[in-house]
Amino acid sequence: MMKFRTRLIFGILIVILFVLAALGVLVGQLLKGSYVDQLEERLGKEAALAALAMEDMDTQDMQQFSENIQDRLDVRVTIIRNDGTVLAETAEGADETTDIHVPEIEQADESGGTNIRYSSVNEDESLFYAYPYTRNGESGYIRLALPVERFGDINQRIWLFIGISFSVAFVIIMALSYRITNQLTRPIGQVTDVANELAKGNFKARTYVESRDEIGQLTRSINILAYNLDQITSRYQTQQERLEALIDNMGSGLIFINDRGDITLINQYCKDIFDADTDQWLHLVYHEVIQDTALIKLIQQIFLTETKIRQQVQLNSRIEVHHYDVYGAPILGEKEQLRGIVLVLHDITELKKLEQVRKDFVANVSHELKTPVTSLKGFTETLLDGAMEDETARKQFLDIIWKEGDRLQGLISDLLELSHIEQEFFQLNWQEVNVTRTFDEVMELLYPSVRGKGLKLNSHKEEDLMMDGDTARIKQILINLMNNAIAYTPENGTIRAEVRQEKDSIVFIVADSGIGISKEEWPRIFERFYRVDKDRSRNSGGTGLGLAIVKHLVEAHHGSIDVESAKHKGTIFTITFPKKREKE
Repeated sequence: MMKFRTRLIFGILIVILFVLAALGVLVGQLLKGSYVDQLEERLGKEAALAALAMEDMDTQDMQQFSENIQDRLDVRVTIIRNDGTVLAETAEGADETTDIHVPEIEQADESGGTNIRYSSVNEDESLFYAYPYTRNGESGYIRLALPVERFGDINQRIWLFIGISFSVAFVIIMALSYRITNQLTRPIGQVTDVANELAKGNFKARTYVESRDEIGQLTRSINILAYNLDQITSRYQTQQERLEALIDNMGSGLIFINDRGDITLINQYCKDIFDADTDQWLHLVYHEVIQDTALIKLIQQIFLTETKIRQQVQLNSRIEVHHYDVYGAPILGEKEQLRGIVLVLHDITELKKLEQVRKDFVANVSHELKTPVTSLKGFTETLLDGAMEDETARKQFLDIIWKEGDRLQGLISDLLELSHIEQEFFQLNWQEVNVTRTFDEVMELLYPSVRGKGLKLNSHKEEDLMMDGDTARIKQILINLMNNAIAYTPENGTIRAEVRQEKDSIVFIVADSGIGISKEEWPRIFERFYRVDKDRSRNSGGTGLGLAIVKHLVEAHHGSIDVESAKHKGTIFTITFPKKREKE
């Protein structure tokens, strides 16, 4: 496609060429006519002068007079009487008489007459000028003739001059037109380039034409437009990025479904909810990718009723069950037309767990308190009914009441201790702990219990181990783990206790060859009142709160606790503490 500048230049040059050609023809004709007029005027003056000179001239002298005029003026001279008799003729082969009914003679008046016509004597076109004369009562005409071919050279020179002049003028005008056109079209080209860049989305493009005319106003308007588009786009991109970041990082699942049932937006949190690559769900029908029946029914219900719905849904993953509070709402456009729906899935699994833990805690506390209280009440009533008179029965019942009271006291103490540890204001008594000495004290304290049950204790320690922590709490952790090992290990079993240093950590290991824990029960052993073997633990005086206390105290020291166990193959607890206290 021809550019605007080329079309403009081409159009201007065609117009200029047409105007110059027309002007050249007009000027040529004018110059030619002017030259002919001047030539006629000259011939008229020369003829008038010759006629004046003939007034006193004899007839025999006219031929000589005519030849003299021809020699001086280089023209053909003919002197004719009114009757057509030729008195003098400078052209060879001319007749002695001539026709006086020719245009130049017929048109001749006091100032003469002129005409351009073909001459049979000269056999070419000539310019004739006839002027009347009067001599001695005799009248006639003196006629001067000039061949037209003589001013053909003049005409050629005129056209050559016009051609050269107009060619130079055309070149100059063409150069000026090209420069002016460039000055006019270059800004337009720049504006066009900027407009094309804007259409491609490059809002940083600018044009740099400094002028105060309409072109300058256009360029400034384009620059302002580009700046505004750049600002609007930047704000839009910023808002879009913020919205995308908000949607992808919000703590809930978000799904948009259009009126055809296609998923048009789904955030990253849904990958964890559905345990799948939800990026592949875009532009797919929801019931083809969502497997949960309850959620599909909820979506269908929103489509059918076009009302907001809130419902709790249970979704099963490969590892565990999650509970979600699902809020669905229709998206309505103009004239209440359904455009789609939006779903928000909020994970309430922890709330469900906490609710279940609370229920279990109340039930367990009630159950744990009911047993000793019932025993205390029952044996007390038995004594009051007369058993106190029997010394043997009295002593036996009082021993039972003592044990149940001691058990009740231990349970209440552990509950108070656990409640205290879980308070926000709970603080450890941080100090430098001699780990080796603490380990020895615990082993020495519990050795009688180990020996009394017929167990073998293997202990290993590294000397001079030091760490930042709370000595009493670390001792409490070891005592609880050792008591569990003693309680759940049958007679002739083995308990291994070890403390060592690994890089910047202190590691405690308590292992036993007891009844063990199945892998399914690992996540629950740190729950309150949870017992692997309820009868064995209750008979040993355990409250079911020891491992819960251990877990909270380890976390307070910024440590970690791991368990490895199998049914009837023993249990290994590994606790790792940082040597230096982490700054909070």
